[in-house]
Amino acid sequence: MKQLEINYWISAMLEKHERVSDLNVTVGKPLQVESDGVLVPVEVQPPIRELTPFQTEVFALNLIGTNRRLLDDLLHKGSCDLSYSPNETVRFRVNVFSQKGHFTTVLRKLETKIPSITDLNLPAAFSKIAAERNGLILFTGATGTGKTTSMAAILNQINKERAVHIVTLEDPIEYVHSHKKATFNQREMGDDFDTFANGLRASLRQAPKVILVGEIRDRETLEIALTAAETGHAVFSSLHTIDAGQTINRILGMFEHDEQPQIRNRLADTIRWIVSQRLVPRIGGGRIAAMEILCTSLRVTDLILNGESEDKTFYDIIKAGSAHSMRTFDQHLVKLFEQGLITEESALIYSSHRSEIKRGLDTIKSARGESTTDIHELSMQEDDKGRYGR
Repeated sequence: MKQLEINYWISAMLEKHERVSDLNVTVGKPLQVESDGVLVPVEVQPPIRELTPFQTEVFALNLIGTNRRLLDDLLHKGSCDLSYSPNETVRFRVNVFSQKGHFTTVLRKLETKIPSITDLNLPAAFSKIAAERNGLILFTGATGTGKTTSMAAILNQINKERAVHIVTLEDPIEYVHSHKKATFNQREMGDDFDTFANGLRASLRQAPKVILVGEIRDRETLEIALTAAETGHAVFSSLHTIDAGQTINRILGMFEHDEQPQIRNRLADTIRWIVSQRLVPRIGGGRIAAMEILCTSLRVTDLILNGESEDKTFYDIIKAGSAHSMRTFDQHLVKLFEQGLITEESALIYSSHRSEIKRGLDTIKSARGESTTDIHELSMQEDDKGRYGR
């Protein structure tokens, strides 16, 4: 199998379905793409009913090429990350990993056009985030929920408006930013630095005003990010957490119990925004991002310092924080349902508190004149003793 055949497979996988987000090359399955969150097979010529171990191995090794670091990661760590461009119009973030002695390759399609806050119809809070001069701004959510895209849109806004030095640390580089008002230096793990912690530590000597760290994976990276935020940098990064409350708790969990009072104080001083994202199926096809947004406030600071209680939680504060551009997932899902963009079923599935969102959905349905209950045709029946019941 030659490089030409590899690129033919990739082109065919992209062309056969709309809204492709991922390509999947796994032993025992045909070529597959993920479209609107669902894996579907792709037909190529000659036909492939089931990929062989040889085919998946050659496919993976063609993408890796002669990069010794990637080969070493694959052999000793079981997986490796890289970027790949078969041509000038498309780029991928690639993960190659071993399973049961075979290689699997997953390619995430990357957008080549730098997104803007306006193009993505992002909330007004994103313009406020782009204006931050210092502090820690976190984007959270599962893999593939659009965290990188959201951060790219904000950096694009900064690039248009401010003459500052921006350093990004990525694994791998996804959106390639051109120089506008800002000066961009984008560094890729493996080629330009070895770990996020070391890359971030070095960035403090590179005179940036804005730093993007692809992901906070460990305590060391977090501590350096906090130091950077404390010393006047705007630091953007991501975490794999489901909402703002869990994000704070995950950060605290990286430290020993006796260290937590100090880290609570540092977090209270440095956290500016936490944006959590979930991709929800859109009516008519595609997906739409539901977002929970937390902005620092006196009540948020108090909760970070003293912790949550039964009658005072991050959810409660976000729910009541619309004046500070805050909103919960449930509030946004109700709005998306009201706009006719998602179904009631999707709103319930992706909600944080089902009883909370059910009340919001029922209010909208009642205003539309729709039924708010599934219980119909109940009547009172008399039994043989003259008593009534359902």
